[in-house]
Amino acid sequence: MRYEEKAKLTAARALVPAAILLTSPVLLIAGAPIRRRYLRYVYRDEAPAILDKEQGRISVHWFVVMSPLLGWLCRPTEALARLISCRG
Repeated sequence: MRYEEKAKLTAARALVPAAILLTSPVLLIAGAPIRRRYLRYVYRDEAPAILDKEQGRISVHWFVVMSPLLGWLCRPTEALARLISCRG
């Protein structure tokens, strides 16, 4: 979407946290692997940039990646994965 499309930007800002909260039970249980896989998908080699300032475009993925809520909900499983890898 373009920077000038204020309605779409506002909708994305409102709906991304709502979608993250809707999936919060899954993220609390299996958040770390899901988040890692999603970030690999977003930042793969042939993927378009999530923020393209030259063309004035922003992807909805930018709102997901930059959301602190996603990080907070994935933190318990990331800590558990770190604990298991340190012991093993």
